Amino acid sequence: MKAKITLAPEFKIGEIDRRIYGSFIEHLGRAVYGGIYEPGHPTADEDGFRRDVIDMINELNVPIVRYPGGNFVSGYNWEDGVGPVDKRPPRLDLAWGVTEPNKFGTDEFMKWCKKAGTSPMMAVNLGTRGPDEARALVEYCNHKSGSKYADMRIANGYKEPWGVKLWCLGNEMDGPWQMGAKTAQEYGRTANEAAKLMKWVDGSIETVLCGSSSRYMNTFGDWEQKTLELAYDNVDYVSLHQYYDNRKGDTASFLAKSLELDEFIYSVICICDFVKAKKRSKKKINLSFDEWNVWYHSNGAPVERWSTAPNQLEDIYNFEDALVVACMLITLMRHADRVKIACLAQLVNVIAPIFTKTGGGAFRQTIFYPFKEMSMHCTGSALKPIIVCDKYDCSDYTDVPYLEAVASYDEEKGEAAIFCVNRSLDENMELDISLLDFEGYSPCAFESMDGYNVLDENTFDNEKVRMHSNSLPVFDGKNGKVNLKPLSFNVIRFKKA
Repeated sequence: MKAKITLAPEFKIGEIDRRIYGSFIEHLGRAVYGGIYEPGHPTADEDGFRRDVIDMINELNVPIVRYPGGNFVSGYNWEDGVGPVDKRPPRLDLAWGVTEPNKFGTDEFMKWCKKAGTSPMMAVNLGTRGPDEARALVEYCNHKSGSKYADMRIANGYKEPWGVKLWCLGNEMDGPWQMGAKTAQEYGRTANEAAKLMKWVDGSIETVLCGSSSRYMNTFGDWEQKTLELAYDNVDYVSLHQYYDNRKGDTASFLAKSLELDEFIYSVICICDFVKAKKRSKKKINLSFDEWNVWYHSNGAPVERWSTAPNQLEDIYNFEDALVVACMLITLMRHADRVKIACLAQLVNVIAPIFTKTGGGAFRQTIFYPFKEMSMHCTGSALKPIIVCDKYDCSDYTDVPYLEAVASYDEEKGEAAIFCVNRSLDENMELDISLLDFEGYSPCAFESMDGYNVLDENTFDNEKVRMHSNSLPVFDGKNGKVNLKPLSFNVIRFKKA
């Protein structure tokens, strides 16, 4: 099979916001307890943070982490998670049917972010609470001193404000599973008032409006329009959530899910711009894709009710999951002009790229590697290449390109890269590469993830599914060829001499 990709610096989609490589920590399962926080663990520091986990997070180069939820946040009283740990009350978490001990809360998360080299993306409870509690949390986190909640923070031992700049206005508020679920009218007004008060406390913050919980919801589309019409002037982003699965065992259709993702993103952009036009506004609303991943392996696993930090939603990912995650990342980059924030859900143990053993070791799941490659090397501007390739039909989609690709160009670093997936189940792809106006650039690395069975997984003892290096492509300064193996994720990097 043959394909061709043509690339030029002028094919610019938009600047890549580093926050597109964000992730997510919710009080769910072992994401916090036994994940990022485990006092007494052999690698734990003086604050109880697992250093082995932080080291892996540093590999991923994650710029923001969303917290504390997720469904959890819609019943969370943030005051329960601050102050002396021995005086914090355990609470029943109705979202996940477990007990939250509140040993880890806002201040611990902020300290952890600093040690992990990342920034917080905080969510406020607009389910069982509202604008008053939301502005109080902003005051606690961001106001210097001389007010009730700022002085509460100082009394808790944290003199300097945390300076949280990004805030989610609740979570999935159209979902009937959500504590305090609302109609679009109810949520739009609540979110608008919360955002207004929060920005009155700190005018430097940005806020994220909850979009519909997924494009499969009956509320989708109408929800985005109505809530944006009510809150447009006080919000900066609208959220999207999407998970994919391969319950049918149909690899060809599973690998094509990113076509659906592309359509989803485009639909929400259209709604945002419709409301902008309707309001005759000059303000552009961008997107925060703050939950995305493959999720289905662990669904339905029983959990002891009211237990604490059980083994919950612990997907073990395989090779084909990693290819789908790569396709999803590529799709997000193709919308870098409007998708400015994204959060791989989640970061540790719960549907996550990092998996730990409580009291023991940790390993990198298969999905760790495509995320790492793009976080490290897909920087600067996203470029839309011209692609010529064959297409296929499958049970769920038609006209699926065998080649899924995007490129990046970092002029400051003098670097460019192509990120691509060969979706073919059994055919090599001879890829012709044509670089236009990249004077002095030549290949410096060619890495791929290929040659594995679609069901191959990583374990504590063997991280066998990973990237590996290949010989550099033959290249004459403008044109070159490279062979992409069937079912492969590939990164071809160029450097200016």
